[in-house]
Amino acid sequence: MHVLDDLEARGLLAHTTDRVALRADLDRGPVTYYVGFDPTAPSLHIGSLVQLVTARRLQRGGHRPLILVGGATGLIGDPKDTGERTLNTRDVVAGWVDRIRHQVERIIDLEGANPARLVNNLDWTEGLGTLDFLRDIGKHFPVNRMLGRDVVRSRLDAGISYTEFSYVLLQSMDYLELFRRHDCRLQTGGSDQWGNITAGVDLIRRVENEQVHALAIPLLTKADGSKYGKTETGTLWLDPELTSPYAFHQFWLQAEDAKVGDYLRVFSMRSLADIDAIVAEHAERPQARTAQRVLAADVTDLVHGDVERRAAEQAGQALFGRSALDALSEPTLAAALAEVPHVSIDAAAGLPSVVDALLATGLAASRGQARRTVAEGGAYVNNVRVADADEPLTAGQLLHGRWLVLRKGKRLVAGVEVSGR
Repeated sequence: MHVLDDLEARGLLAHTTDRVALRADLDRGPVTYYVGFDPTAPSLHIGSLVQLVTARRLQRGGHRPLILVGGATGLIGDPKDTGERTLNTRDVVAGWVDRIRHQVERIIDLEGANPARLVNNLDWTEGLGTLDFLRDIGKHFPVNRMLGRDVVRSRLDAGISYTEFSYVLLQSMDYLELFRRHDCRLQTGGSDQWGNITAGVDLIRRVENEQVHALAIPLLTKADGSKYGKTETGTLWLDPELTSPYAFHQFWLQAEDAKVGDYLRVFSMRSLADIDAIVAEHAERPQARTAQRVLAADVTDLVHGDVERRAAEQAGQALFGRSALDALSEPTLAAALAEVPHVSIDAAAGLPSVVDALLATGLAASRGQARRTVAEGGAYVNNVRVADADEPLTAGQLLHGRWLVLRKGKRLVAGVEVSGR
């Protein structure tokens, strides 16, 4: 299947410039293309991952990726509808550039027949003089068109700084520089960046009298139509220090039935035929959650690797009584319990009884409810059913000398962390 047809079938095409011309250039031979990420946070997120897997698909189609991490544009940040960004220091942005590069390297191939190249727009922006920028770049941007951009119009009443107003010039200059340095002829990005991307296409036409291309990818959305992204509550980061591999894996396991097929087409590198078969099986037996398990495995493998994915799977099974808790490493267990209700207690105060622990962790709303849970056989400590509600927890039960795992029934789990021992 042609790479454009594959992208369209996966729901990864929102807009393109001249589709016929783009297809013809892709057919003529390897096309160098780029996608950019601004380090306005210490990590990329799942919205960024959509762009990375699209770049990966183009690379597998034989084309050459440039992955731009914006050491210059990250000092400014593209305008937001919600107001002026807080500017980060140069040292902070430089640190984030390095962190993001490491995340990119896991997903995009830096070796092989058409290896990716990582570029930083600070390389051509830092030494640029103001007069040169205004003469060579600024003169090609009519102010009336810039004022017509949606994000600018939405900020006119509240106010927008000249810094953010000028962001489109910097991003457009990136495309021009990559065209000159690497013969880059395609930029990809999210559909919310379409205005910035096409401004770069227009700048190259004005300055170099050359036709280049743009391709926009739809934003990732939930079943209710709201979008995922780094500004949303519950952001899913690609950095394991910000979102553990366990939490990352669990997120995909909980994917909505209505969207799991869409997410597989976007994120999984499986063929469309294989995905259609998985979705058909899911439709017949949704309670088995086969599609969610495949999705969680594929995306966690892509971002964190199969070792972390297997550890996340094992942790999920152990927490809910399907495998041994003591087989989990301490970091894996700690990461898993960080995602469920948990409390910390000081060993000097003594360990609580089962009833007190159920109450403290929120697994029971009252002592009476806690006692009923135990009496009905629904209370577990480290996956062992508890028979005595007043039985005190002991140091010998602590996993890695630190943790206790409480469970109520099959699905409600909480943790107790004991410190000071």
